Amino acid sequence: MSKTQANTKVAAPENNFGQSGKFVRENQKSLLFIVGAIIALIAIYFIYIKLYLGPREVTAANQMYKAQDFWQQKNWDKAIKGDAGFPGFEKIISDYSNTKAANLAYFYLGTAYLNKGDYRKAIDNLTNYRGDDNMVAAEAFGSTGDAYVELKDYEKAETYFSKAADKAKNKFLSPLYLKKLGLTYEAQKNSKEAAEAYKRIKTEYPESAEAQNIDEYIARAEAKQ
Repeated sequence: MSKTQANTKVAAPENNFGQSGKFVRENQKSLLFIVGAIIALIAIYFIYIKLYLGPREVTAANQMYKAQDFWQQKNWDKAIKGDAGFPGFEKIISDYSNTKAANLAYFYLGTAYLNKGDYRKAIDNLTNYRGDDNMVAAEAFGSTGDAYVELKDYEKAETYFSKAADKAKNKFLSPLYLKKLGLTYEAQKNSKEAAEAYKRIKTEYPESAEAQNIDEYIARAEAKQ
């Protein structure tokens, strides 16, 4: 080994852990403040859920049952506005915002307005519904499509009927909305897309009520192509 080689020193690897420790020591107060703030926010969230939102959920659900009765009776005005000390869906939404009951109330209120012929209000409320129940969500999409058909906004109606069929994913609602989708395409003289919608009923939901005479609709749409 040469003298030069013997005197050569190898640089020690940089100690990243030491630097990290130095950073923690220098910023200890800031880090403790951040951790404390996070813990405080988590605590506030759980207090909000347990002491504020929880009781409001129970109260809203208890208040809404009468409006649901009116809705089932197709007494749309009382379902919307309430009666004799019982709030309607509008007041439930106003008084109990951010609750599951208020969210469901948007669906009920939207369908009530749809049946009253107030299609803009129907759309406003139905599109505000944000639920996890696929059946209710599908009906909300489908009813929104119905409202847009009444307003002769067929392009938006197509969008919502398609969403409704895909969301439902069952032999009861999906073929119903696929048929409405096909009819909406026909209203726009889009016979090819109409035929495709009808064919989906035949292939994907052959046991549905809509499938029983769907060949007639397919033949009609294909004859116009």
